[in-house]
Amino acid sequence: MLSRTADHLYWLARYVERADFLARIVEATQRLATLPTNYSGTGTEWESALESSGAAAGFRETRGAAEEQSVVEYLTFAADNPSSIRNCIELARTNARAVRTALTVEMWDAINGAWIELKRFEANNASRGFYDRRELSRFLDFVKKTSLDYDGSAYRTMLRNDAFWFSRLGLFIERADNTARILDVKYHVLLPENEAVGGSLDYFQWTAILRAVSALTAYHWVYRENVKPWLIADLLILKLEMPRSLIACYDNIVYFLDAIAKAYGKPGPSQKQAHAIMQRLESASTSEIFKMGLHEFLTGFVQDNDRLGHTISEQYLQY
Repeated sequence: MLSRTADHLYWLARYVERADFLARIVEATQRLATLPTNYSGTGTEWESALESSGAAAGFRETRGAAEEQSVVEYLTFAADNPSSIRNCIELARTNARAVRTALTVEMWDAINGAWIELKRFEANNASRGFYDRRELSRFLDFVKKTSLDYDGSAYRTMLRNDAFWFSRLGLFIERADNTARILDVKYHVLLPENEAVGGSLDYFQWTAILRAVSALTAYHWVYRENVKPWLIADLLILKLEMPRSLIACYDNIVYFLDAIAKAYGKPGPSQKQAHAIMQRLESASTSEIFKMGLHEFLTGFVQDNDRLGHTISEQYLQY
């Protein structure tokens, strides 16, 4: 496979996954921001949305205070935000067009149809000229459905070859980053300093985070008790059965990188890095993670994940 084709497939999957994550973040933040006043904390919810999306620095450079309308606009339709949902879908479609012959009909229909629908939402948003909560809810549902349609069509229709492997690599690198960021922001940023861990505000915030990653039902199936931060960390970091957990993401990343190495007959630095991260996750325990500091653990993980992404790019995707 040409490195150019691998690059487009890798980033196509990453942009679709990122758009889905941003939609979930906006939805979860709305839920947190509308809690009763006695649970409302210090109003850091929209700041946390910017932090978890990695867009806080760009927002501060071009916008004022982190208020609901300005943050929602920046994360959804802002042309000057490289990682807005609008730009993610736009860039996903651009990458899809570049490798149209490497996609199945179902994959192309999913991403091209989403781009056409995005233009309709964008036109409606421009014509209204104001913040419409009902329309926003429809838009976020559309983005999440787009991700499901694309991911499902890729999983069910692609030949299991290097095109599929690079596509899945992009998805799981992005998903691991997103899970770590949302966990870190919740634990390190969102809860006010004067609020007790395990208190009522903490409970509602963790529940919203579980909903954001579609893990609330899974949590109750696995643990069968009230929401507790150390059990959520266990679920979203160390539970292999949880599709969005860090260890599940790296189980897939290791598998697909090894498949690529076997097909090309030459393992390299990306395989070595991925195995090292997986070994650290396999040997970790929740008690050890909280002892060293959840924030420190997650910050280190995000940095390692970013380095792996750069290594994959240097090893396979540069052209």
